[in-house]
Formats: sequence, C-alpha cells, structure tokens
Amino acid sequence: MNNKISSRKSKKRTKQKDMGKRNVVVINNNEIELTERVIKMSRVAKVVKGGRRFSFSALTAVGDGQSYVGLGFGKAKEVPEAIRKSIENAKKNLFKVSKSGLTVPHPVVGKFKSARVLLKPGAPGTGIIAGEAVRAIVELGGIKDILTKALGTSNQLNVSKATIDALKQLMTVQDAKERRGITLPVLFGSYAKMRRDEKRKELGIHVDPPVEAHQSDAGMAE
Repeated sequence: MNNKISSRKSKKRTKQKDMGKRNVVVINNNEIELTERVIKMSRVAKVVKGGRRFSFSALTAVGDGQSYVGLGFGKAKEVPEAIRKSIENAKKNLFKVSKSGLTVPHPVVGKFKSARVLLKPGAPGTGIIAGEAVRAIVELGGIKDILTKALGTSNQLNVSKATIDALKQLMTVQDAKERRGITLPVLFGSYAKMRRDEKRKELGIHVDPPVEAHQSDAGMAE
C-alpha cells in the first residue's frame, strides 16, 4: 500500500516538474511555446591579483518555429546559470518575423559592427543554406527556404546580431502599404499593366484605351 502511495506521489511530482519546464510566453493574449537553442558557449578568464577567475558566457536563440524569434546573451560562474540568463534575455528580445510563405519576402543585408549577413529568398525545396548561428535563428523564426551569406567576420555573436538586424528589416507588401498609407496600385505603379498592353498589341489583341486621370482618381477614392 505504501509503495502505491509513494508511486502516485512521484508521478504527481514528475507531472508538476514537466509543467514547470514548459517554456511558454504570452504575446497578444496568445500562448506561444518556445524552443531554445544554444549557439555558442565560451569560457572567459579574468586576471586578478591572486590569479585568474573563470566564468562562462552563453549565446542562445529562442523561438516558436513559426514567426517569433529572439536572441539572448548571459554570463555566470556556472554553465547552467549562464544558459538560464541568456534564455531569459532572449525572451525579452522576442519579435515577429515578416515572411512570404516559408521564405523571406525580399533580399536584405543585416549589419552589426564588422559583420554583414545577406538573406535572399529561396525557391520551394531549397532548404536553409546557412552557417550554424544564422541557421539556428532562421529555423526558430519559421523560415524553411533561404539563401544566406555571412561576410566580414566569423564572430558568432556579431553574426547573430547582424542576422537579427536583417530579420527586423524584412517587410511584406501589406506592411509597406500600411506604413506608407497608400493602395497597392499606387505602390506598384502601372508598369505591369503597360507591359501587358504592349505584349497584347504585338500579338494583335485589342487593348482598351487608358482611363482618364480624374476618373481613376475618383475610382480610387471610392
């Protein structure tokens, strides 16, 4: 009987521990479960009068694997504490990544100190062509097809921060429209329509004459 009671208590304790380990953050009234990934661990030595004092630094990325990602950095005398600090720091730096399907909407270059990171959209099935630091961040941000290139330095901290800078610069068509307060026809202009009309004329297809300027303005106002 005592064995059964003790087994039940142990099961309850394990359940409570598992619930405590769930890494959940609430953003805009939505619960988001985060995944952590340690990018780099370093041992740092500080020279003092009596010798050298050692500590550890951790660079960590967290994200939900769909749209939110963050980068954190922490230092402590023990490895677990350094990782915990970096994860807490990464949670404070979470932001939403603008995507076009499973890739980035346009090419972009992120900069941090001497680091430069180029992100280019990839065709479906391309996968993630990236180094260790860039791969961890874009994977946690939910990007599946992308071409990347890190330039200027191999320092993983600077490369990671340059990657975050590049992701923050991304903007979809809807984001640009809302930011500038204009409609999509005005944003893209009439170049595509002109090219289509030219091709139709070459093929001998009848093309309707252009609408008067005041009529088009009235239509847009409506």
